[in-house]
Amino acid sequence: MNTRFRFVPVLATGILLTGALAACSDQQQQQQQGQQQAAQVEVVTITPESLNLSVDLPGRTAAYRVAQVRPQVSGVLLDRTFEEGTFVEKGQQLYQIDPAVYEAELASAEAEVESAKAVLRSSELRYKRFQELLDENAVSRDEFDSAEATFSQNKAAVSLAEAQLKNARINLEYTKVNAPISGIIGRSNFTEGALLTASQADPLVTINQLDPIYVDINQSSKQFMKLQADIKSGRI
Repeated sequence: MNTRFRFVPVLATGILLTGALAACSDQQQQQQQGQQQAAQVEVVTITPESLNLSVDLPGRTAAYRVAQVRPQVSGVLLDRTFEEGTFVEKGQQLYQIDPAVYEAELASAEAEVESAKAVLRSSELRYKRFQELLDENAVSRDEFDSAEATFSQNKAAVSLAEAQLKNARINLEYTKVNAPISGIIGRSNFTEGALLTASQADPLVTINQLDPIYVDINQSSKQFMKLQADIKSGRI
């Protein structure tokens, strides 16, 4: 008796089934890997923005205005009326120069004005009287012309005396040395008892106005030209 066993088909089917399962498993892994890789992709949208251009440059501050205070009249310095290193206002008195001489000059100038006005009034009356007499032919033309010339000269003398009086008042006012600007006042170069002269070379003190203030910045011409070229070309 011949007995035959059919094992081959069963084994073949098992092999095929195993291969199919392996293929499905590989496909799933590939899909999962593909999904993982796809999930890691990021999208970035590029948009233009303005950026601040900053450059570090060396610099130093400088006062907006600097005033060197000098006396306008000569005399002995009597008093200093400010505290060094503090803020002073424009028009604030800083020094007092001895006013005695200038007070005397003012009084003399006032007297000169009064004297000139008195002489003018006398010559004016004489001129008007001669004018009336001239109409009546009671005085000569020469006498009238002389009276008129004297009257004109006396008017000029009054104007001159008033100008001298004004100058005397100004000189007396200049004995009070005031701050020309507002700012921080420095150290006084003169003390009480010093002899000052009008418009002297050495200043009494210096005032610096620091509000507003300048900032001097140093930049090479090469850097500056490159910056201008970038702006002109549109890169900046």
